Amino acid sequence: MAISTTTHLNFRGDARAALEFYQTVFGGHLTTVTYGDFGMPKDLPDADKIVFGQVTADNGFGIMAYDVPGQAPAAAAPAATTREHGMTLTGERFFVSVRGETAEEVGALWDRLADGADLIEKYGPSRWAPGFGMLTDRFGVTWILDVAAPHAG
Repeated sequence: MAISTTTHLNFRGDARAALEFYQTVFGGHLTTVTYGDFGMPKDLPDADKIVFGQVTADNGFGIMAYDVPGQAPAAAAPAATTREHGMTLTGERFFVSVRGETAEEVGALWDRLADGADLIEKYGPSRWAPGFGMLTDRFGVTWILDVAAPHAG
């Protein structure tokens, strides 16, 4: 049996903007469906928000997102993620990890994703991989980008 996982992000009104941004970074096809498209009356506040959205690319990248309905309680904001002495210090429950095969291809993704982001650790060579970096993007999502380490033969 083969299975796969796809990160599903929860936003509060900016799922469309986030998905459009991720499409510019990773390429692929964007799909968005609003609550109104599913039958919510158009005059309700959440009607134009995203109930289902995703970006899928031929290179294997995929991410899903939606807008949490307005009446749902907001979660407490975690403390900012930092890196000190080779350790990641965070209160976040998850990061989105993207791994590529070459430092050049991952570096190009990093350059686009870093637009408007808070850099946690600048992308570059690390002791365990030819490329590694962490950032929190303009939508508050923390990403790890790295290059698969070559296997010893």
